[in-house]
Amino acid sequence: QVQLVESGGGLVQAGGSLRLSCAASGRTISSYTMGWFRQAPGKEREFVAAISWNGVTIYYADSMKGRLTISRDNAKNTVDLQMSSLKAEDTAVYYCVLDLKRAWPSTNYDSSQQYDYWGQGTQVTVSS
Repeated sequence: QVQLVESGGGLVQAGGSLRLSCAASGRTISSYTMGWFRQAPGKEREFVAAISWNGVTIYYADSMKGRLTISRDNAKNTVDLQMSSLKAEDTAVYYCVLDLKRAWPSTNYDSSQQYDYWGQGTQVTVSS
């Protein structure tokens, strides 16, 4: 059974930065697509970023493009999300996800249905 554990969330002022980390256990994730989603209060869960097994193919949500960097360390079984120039509307619970079926993100990489495993989430709060 795969477990994904996020860390690094917290309270930050608008314009600040945060780095989220996701550690996988129970299985080596080096051959699979990983990503991040988020869910704000009263809103649907939305795609944030996805990364292929080797880090070559990366997708970002348009709403956050230019403010995100997703990376992975397959030796450590981790994936990170560096967020900068944060805005109040970035406040949400951020979830780490794993697509255990694909090494490369699918054409529907921004659909939550593509991902088999989800972490418990980490809260990011941006104060304005």
